[in-house]
Amino acid sequence: VQLQASGGGLVQPGGSLKLSCAASGLTLAHYDIAWFRQAPGAKREGVACISENSGSTYYADSVKGRFTISRDNANNTVFLQMNSLKPEDTAVYYCATVSAIASCPVVPGTAGLWAMHYWGKGTQVTVSS
Repeated sequence: VQLQASGGGLVQPGGSLKLSCAASGLTLAHYDIAWFRQAPGAKREGVACISENSGSTYYADSVKGRFTISRDNANNTVFLQMNSLKPEDTAVYYCATVSAIASCPVVPGTAGLWAMHYWGKGTQVTVSS
């Protein structure tokens, strides 16, 4: 089983990036999928989640209205569209599957790490002028 986040890079404040989470060895359509981020010296923070069945989405307050999570089940990929980026969005971004004993509402914030199952390698996002 492998998850891989990609699409990070350097962007100016106000810019946009689209992250992708691709999987091998598992079908993302069978899971709630979350995006987390971790800045240097900070706790890993859940920023977005999309549910398996209904496609309902959940966001941390810090990204609500700017980030959009979506999924492409045909290509076994989940995306995180990030708009109006701010310097405080600078972090390594990770995708993860939510454990079967939990669901998306636990993801936003810093208290949901226990509920994750598989983690992908991260991708660096740097927002700077």
